[in-house]
Amino acid sequence: MIEIDNKFKLLQKGQKVIDLGASPGGWSQVASQKGANVVAIDIKPVNTIAGVEYIQCDIINELEILRDKFKDQKFDAILSDMAPESCGLKSLDHIRIMLLCEAALNFAKHFLNHGGKFVVKIFQGESDKDFYNELKKIFKTVKYFKPKSSRSESAEMYLVGLDFVSGKDLK
Repeated sequence: MIEIDNKFKLLQKGQKVIDLGASPGGWSQVASQKGANVVAIDIKPVNTIAGVEYIQCDIINELEILRDKFKDQKFDAILSDMAPESCGLKSLDHIRIMLLCEAALNFAKHFLNHGGKFVVKIFQGESDKDFYNELKKIFKTVKYFKPKSSRSESAEMYLVGLDFVSGKDLK
């Protein structure tokens, strides 16, 4: 997260930030240290971090719970480091993470402020270009980012969407 933030200047004091797939809590901790108001969401327990609100739920099957909780609240940044348990089959792992990416994007469409920022972990594969193109429709800038800390042979990358174009008709 530090590398991504250094490159794209995502986090600022006073921002409202959602961290999806927050366990064990590293990204939430970085955002909180930058002065953001952080809500950490994960299906698994997250380490307690001072000043970070934690919600344990499944954003795919329990989105309505979050809609009820947040009502009309909007957030300045939505960060997703969600990843499925790896099964070892590259094509299946890719499909599974892309489903999580779609869930994170659906979440962002509901809760991201106009001009907001979105970061999502992907595994390179046959459908990441389609997802990139989907992001291009609703963010003014979309960039791939591979942190130096990521192994070069790893398919793990991040897509960063900047300047969300909100619209009541986004579904």
